[in-house]
Amino acid sequence: MSSSQIVEIARRGPGRPPVRSDEETLQLILEAAADAFRDDGFAGTPMSAVAHRAGVSTKTLYRLVPTKAELFRRVIINRIEQFVLEVDQPDEGMEGLQAALERLLTAYGTLTLAPDVLATFRLVVSETCRFPELGKTFYEDALRRTAEIMAAWLERQCRLGRIRLDDPLLAAGMLRGMMVLEPLRAALLGQAPPPDAEHIAERARSCAAVFLRGCAV
Repeated sequence: MSSSQIVEIARRGPGRPPVRSDEETLQLILEAAADAFRDDGFAGTPMSAVAHRAGVSTKTLYRLVPTKAELFRRVIINRIEQFVLEVDQPDEGMEGLQAALERLLTAYGTLTLAPDVLATFRLVVSETCRFPELGKTFYEDALRRTAEIMAAWLERQCRLGRIRLDDPLLAAGMLRGMMVLEPLRAALLGQAPPPDAEHIAERARSCAAVFLRGCAV
């Protein structure tokens, strides 16, 4: 806790709630914004509504996040960071290569096919004509970012001599499509519910086995 926060607590006196850090407040804002965008869309979500959901003043919200476009971007980045933490695991040995790839694909499938991510996908598709920054943000900070994360993992396996690939980024795109494209289309078009954890894990096993038959050393 910073000295300024300690001074603020002393000024408030005993019995008053402790001062939240900006980091904690921002997390509350991002969670409230994610819910608001999901429920009301981008155009239908004023900044004041996000502040109300988060239990902060509008002044505090604008101090931490100056625009609604930046708020949407922060929501996307915050969601992707959870995926980064899940896949940032120590490298496995040769005998664990398929298991490691299955974990990567399961994490990616779980992220992409999660109800909140599907809702964000629908929001972007429906509103990006009016707000082009939504499409740019989702492409750069969600789609491209996850592709780069998976490509980096594949490139690391190449350096370790476990697989052989000419273009890890291209291979990452193929893996992503194989893992989620069909269930994603079905869910977005309302033809099937998003797959549950068991089906995602089974699909990851099948995709990893097919992929490694072509590139494993």
